[in-house]
Amino acid sequence: MTLNGLKLVTAKKHLTASPIVHRRNKLIAKLHEQIELCEAQRNGQTYTPKRLKTYTNKQTGERMTVEAVKRVKEWFWIGDNGKINLSVRYGAKTLPLNKKGANAIECTNGDELVNTLKSLKLAVMDGELDEAITEVSSATRKAFGK
Repeated sequence: MTLNGLKLVTAKKHLTASPIVHRRNKLIAKLHEQIELCEAQRNGQTYTPKRLKTYTNKQTGERMTVEAVKRVKEWFWIGDNGKINLSVRYGAKTLPLNKKGANAIECTNGDELVNTLKSLKLAVMDGELDEAITEVSSATRKAFGK
């Protein structure tokens, strides 16, 4: 029998992830989009991710779902010194990267930019930016309570 060769355990699936894990996953998804955007630009292509958009047809009142192009804003720009600056964003806010208030990473070229984004993705997975994400998230939440 095949089941005898497998390790069987009793496990319970959590319906909701902890808020920290949820925030990490959100940031990791956005970092992945930035990596895809950089690699597409490096290859001379345009990165156009698709998303499903639901709207109601005004004439018939019928709900329709169409595939629309999702807009991805670049987190990087060319600085005054000719080097690439990269800021990490969570929602509309820029994450502070250290206690001194640094908010950008300087890269010399596109290859270094992609490698930096990949290492940032690993850092988020390891929980290195949890404190900054929580700080920005709670500030955003407080702004809604005004």
